[in-house]
Amino acid sequence: MASVLVVNSGSSSFKYQLIDADSEERLASGLVERIGESTGHATHDTPDGHWERSLEIPDHAAGFAAMLDAFKQHGPSLDEHPPVAVGHRVVHGGARFFEPTLVTPLVLINIEDLSDLAPLHNPANVQGIKAAQKAFPDLPHVAVFDTAFHQTIAPDAYTYAIDADLAKRLRIRRYGFHGTSNKYVSGATEDFVQRPVTELNQIVLHLGNGASITAIDGGRSVDTSMGLTPLEGLVMGTRSGDIDPAVLIYLQRKTRISTDDLDDLLNQRSGLFGLSGRKDMRDVISAADKGDESARLALEVYLHRIKHYIGAYSFELGRVDVIVFTAGVGENSAVIRARSLAGLEQYGIEVDPERNDQRGGGIRVISTDASRVTVLVVPTDEELEIARQTLSVVG
Repeated sequence: MASVLVVNSGSSSFKYQLIDADSEERLASGLVERIGESTGHATHDTPDGHWERSLEIPDHAAGFAAMLDAFKQHGPSLDEHPPVAVGHRVVHGGARFFEPTLVTPLVLINIEDLSDLAPLHNPANVQGIKAAQKAFPDLPHVAVFDTAFHQTIAPDAYTYAIDADLAKRLRIRRYGFHGTSNKYVSGATEDFVQRPVTELNQIVLHLGNGASITAIDGGRSVDTSMGLTPLEGLVMGTRSGDIDPAVLIYLQRKTRISTDDLDDLLNQRSGLFGLSGRKDMRDVISAADKGDESARLALEVYLHRIKHYIGAYSFELGRVDVIVFTAGVGENSAVIRARSLAGLEQYGIEVDPERNDQRGGGIRVISTDASRVTVLVVPTDEELEIARQTLSVVG
């Protein structure tokens, strides 16, 4: 009963899942966190129960030792479900990686070299890969890049209109993110509507604390809202999304704000949090319902940006067959889904209130039977997609 171990590594934590290679059943999952702190914490979940413990975890290698001990103590047995490979989520592949890639020393060097484009993510991804290679030295390790799905975007959509030589030298262009989620969701949509993905034009709204929207033509990404970094595009929990670049110049001239503080402002103190003091969409909606003006405005700005992109991508695609909501907010907030598409009935987009309000764990239709555009809620599963792509490399 072969399996695939999927790892998503951060600078002070990593998540893992063990997935059956044939049935795609999730055999176990866990989280190792507070790596490098005085006391670390590890959780391990299987269909038989939940376990957690606190222990010293000085580095990622010790974290993987704790993970292996959890498998040994609580199962499932890695001897009975031997991993055939380890799949790793890597955030930024730049323009170099456009498919899942077997990790070699040269590939690791390239991932590290791309750290300038994702300083908070790629170094942590490399740490996780190196620790996993020590824990599983005889297994192939595969890097699955969050940017890879968007490598089909054409130059006119990914090019920024700045000095061409400077952009080329510093690798400045639109890359896009949430690609692994988009690939999984577009494939799941194909299965659900029983039409080949090559015949479908989709707009996928990945709405979580980080949020993006992607136009998919025949299974290929043709445009996406995130750019060089995950900051561009939609309003997010703490990120500003689109902003006039001159605002940054103005801020620096007026306040002498440092580059690091400017980065913190746009990524950690903006978005819903910057407008309302709340980063969780549930809190924003609740406050707006109670008459809080800042929360109401934050919600309106958030929804305005979504409609802006839906309109742009509808014209870019020429025809829209399916609109998909996914990720934490997209899957769970009936309010956001309804208000994002309100007033678009003349364009063939009609949401059924009763269907939209129903909660469920699987894929479901929330549009009316008369709607020309099918509107779906599709729970994403990035770990399963990483497992699938890993198997596609190792066979």
